[in-house]
Amino acid sequence: MKLNADKYERNVILLCPVCGNTDMEHFEDSEIVRCIGCGKEMNEDELIQENGVSLDSHLDEIKEELTKDIGKQFGEMLKDAFKGSKNIRIK
Repeated sequence: MKLNADKYERNVILLCPVCGNTDMEHFEDSEIVRCIGCGKEMNEDELIQENGVSLDSHLDEIKEELTKDIGKQFGEMLKDAFKGSKNIRIK
């Protein structure tokens, strides 16, 4: 069994820290983004930092799924490795 990386992909919508709008305007050749709703300008790092709680939540969800799937895969590998052994049983 191989882990499917697509299962762990997420699209996280970043919100304006002032008005909560999701529509942002990005300027070419610049890291500045502007909220279409309220006009707040910030750089990309500030926008990411302001959305840290949401990003952390998604990351925790991915970690939990990945840990569970790796544990399941490891258990299956052990069962296969010791299949037919009279002395070792894995539940």
